[in-house]
Amino acid sequence: MTAPPPHQDDPAGEPGVAQETRGHVIRRRALTLLIIVLLIGVPAGYLVISANQSRDSGKDKEAKYSATGLTEGWPSRVQRRLYQVPIPHPSNQVAYYETNNWKTSRLYVQFQTTHAGLDAFLTELGLSRAALEKDSITIGERDRHVTGWKFSGPGARPGDFFGFVHEQKNPQPTLDVVVNTGNPVYPMVYVVSRTVP
Repeated sequence: MTAPPPHQDDPAGEPGVAQETRGHVIRRRALTLLIIVLLIGVPAGYLVISANQSRDSGKDKEAKYSATGLTEGWPSRVQRRLYQVPIPHPSNQVAYYETNNWKTSRLYVQFQTTHAGLDAFLTELGLSRAALEKDSITIGERDRHVTGWKFSGPGARPGDFFGFVHEQKNPQPTLDVVVNTGNPVYPMVYVVSRTVP
């Protein structure tokens, strides 16, 4: 038989070592757990929030760039300058849509203006009312499909539409323009400006 191990003295009896009470142990473990939760939980929470924001941002961009049809509002000054589409003041019912690909970039713009505004628009292009050809729908079916513009059907009367094509040398854009004079006071202007990058 082996002898029992020798009895060790209680550590409380040694000088400099304090006896830990049960309450102290619970507090120490709770503090350790809190520190671990903070060290792991805070960065993990930040990653989750960041991932959600990134996903939402991606969805917003996807919705913006996959949208079809016109967006209410004015195109930016850069777009108006690049595509050479001067929108006169005053104008309302302004809407636009831009498409880009490796072959051709297009800016679709519509606006309603006054007769003075129409004259100002034509003057900015270096033209006059003489350029407007009666019953000339210069905007093609493809572009009408993209924007939803309809130049025939209920409410469209013969003689209400005038159009012209303003051709320019590359890299300057070519503009297809249709003017609807169905409202005798406020003509509606539709423009497709195409440029080859």
